[in-house]
This record gives sequence, structure tokens and C-alpha cells, in this order.
Amino acid sequence: MSLVRRAVVEDAQEVLRLRQVMIDSVHPGASTEWQAGSLSALRSRLADPEGSFAAFVVDHPERPDALVALVVGTLEYRIGGPGRPGGLLGYVFSVATDPDARRRGYARACMDELLEWFRERGAGHVMLTASPDAEPLYASMGFTRDTTPSMRLYL
Repeated sequence: MSLVRRAVVEDAQEVLRLRQVMIDSVHPGASTEWQAGSLSALRSRLADPEGSFAAFVVDHPERPDALVALVVGTLEYRIGGPGRPGGLLGYVFSVATDPDARRRGYARACMDELLEWFRERGAGHVMLTASPDAEPLYASMGFTRDTTPSMRLYL
């Protein structure tokens, strides 16, 4: 039996807590004020198992009602092209494990479930942004550096 399960509405607060763990690893001391404004939308997406959003989690082995690891992804449609004629691609974000529980395979197990979820839905490829600490994990799973330049505009 797998330790990994699909997150449900009741996990929303813990999902946000683990997302903050990920954010803090990149930006120590980052504000948590965003969480209150995110909770309702997150609950809505967790309540829709047929939607384009999925979170896979591992329950904390020592703390009831807590999660120890999290991986979240979305399935996006873009007009088809080489390598994904159906136009579907997966995007992975918010990969987090409690600091005291790292190096136990929790993130890998969650990633395996998310990648299977993407495959089942027909994603042509999967994208993510890797921190230097996480890059070896992703490389061991077959991810490669993307050479496509990326730009961003905040609205």
C-alpha cells in the first residue's frame, strides 16, 4: 500500500503550510499573509477530482492531522505542437517536505503519483522549476534542463 494519497478539501490548511515550507526554502521569512486569500480557491480545486489540478500528499507518521510531504500540479491545454499534438502539458509546483522528514523518499513517491496522473490524462510533457537542492531528484526521474527562454509579466 502506498503512503501517497490524493489531497482532499480537509487537507487545505496543511497544503498551504507545506507550500510555505517550500517558499521559505527559497525566500526565508516570507510573509504568510497570502494564505488567507488562497484558502477558498484551493478548497474549490481540491473538491474537484476531475479538474485540472491535483495535489498528492503523505500523512505525517508522527502527527495526526498533519502532512509531511506535498506535490502539486496542473494540467494545461496549449495548442498542440511537436511532442504534444494533443496540446496537454503538466506543470509541477509546490514540492515540499517537512525539513525534519527529508531524504526518506516522500517527495519522490508523491512525484511518481503526480507523473502517473499526468500520463493518464495524456500530457505530452511535464515542466517544473527546480531549486539547486531538488535538481538531482528531478534529474534522476528523467527531467532535463529546458533551453526555452522564459519571460514573465505581473499583472
